[in-house]
Amino acid sequence: MRPVLPGDVAAAGCALLALPAGKRPGAMLEMLHRAEAADRYRLVIGRAHPTWGNGSLGSVALCLPRAAEPFLNDPDYVDCMLTVFAALKARNDRRAAASQRRS
Repeated sequence: MRPVLPGDVAAAGCALLALPAGKRPGAMLEMLHRAEAADRYRLVIGRAHPTWGNGSLGSVALCLPRAAEPFLNDPDYVDCMLTVFAALKARNDRRAAASQRRS
C-alpha cells in the first residue's frame, strides 16, 4: 500500500460514515486489503487497478459510497476516524513485528 496521507484518512472516514457502525471495522480492513492488492497490481502491471486505483487508501475509499465530510467535532465521524487510525496502527504494528522476526 502506498504511504497514507491526510486526504486518504478523510476519504476512508467518509466511506465508513456511510455505513452502519457495526460494519465499519470490517469495511476498514477490506479497504486496507484492497489498497494493498491495488498497489501490488500497480507494481506488476505498471498502471492503476481498474477498480481500486493506484494503491492508496484514498483511491480505494473514493470508489465506495461516501458520506459528505462533516466537521471534525461530529461524534460519529470521530468514531470513524478512530476506526481508520486504529486499523492503520494495527497494520503498522503487525509489519514491525514481522520485520523483527525476520531479522
